[in-house]
Amino acid sequence: MSLRLGLPVAGGLLVADQVSKWWILEVARLPEVGHIPLLEAGPFGLDLTMVWNRGVTFGLLSGDGPWHHLVLALLAAGIALFLLRWMSRAENRLTAVALGAVVGGAIGNVIDRIRFGAVVDFVDTHAWGWHWYVFNVADAAIVCGVAALIADALFRPKAEPKEGP
Repeated sequence: MSLRLGLPVAGGLLVADQVSKWWILEVARLPEVGHIPLLEAGPFGLDLTMVWNRGVTFGLLSGDGPWHHLVLALLAAGIALFLLRWMSRAENRLTAVALGAVVGGAIGNVIDRIRFGAVVDFVDTHAWGWHWYVFNVADAAIVCGVAALIADALFRPKAEPKEGP
């Protein structure tokens, strides 16, 4: 049951991620434009800002070696395989959906690393002059999936111990 729930979530997020990146690169032509303001609401804002992320989360482990992007892609693919195995044994729906979100996001970013040597990041949120890290749909799926896994682990009711004979 868990794969039947988690895999469509992973697939849907993967498609949404890749379509959004295609739109950013081919339609909006953000690499040429660089920055498109979208929304200003008081101190809050949302912009499209082109960033090629050559590292992992928040740009950590960025590098320019000839094999760097492939090593990071293989690492992410390995993690995605581990998460798929976990998904196949998920104990509840929330875990299956959360793992689907993380797997879909991870695969979306692996595709970017293989195609471009970097991940396409473009969502730029800010408030009171402070900008959060620029991210994409895959990153948002990963963060939301991990948050759901943590919440499930912290707040799921504990199973009652079985009484012996």
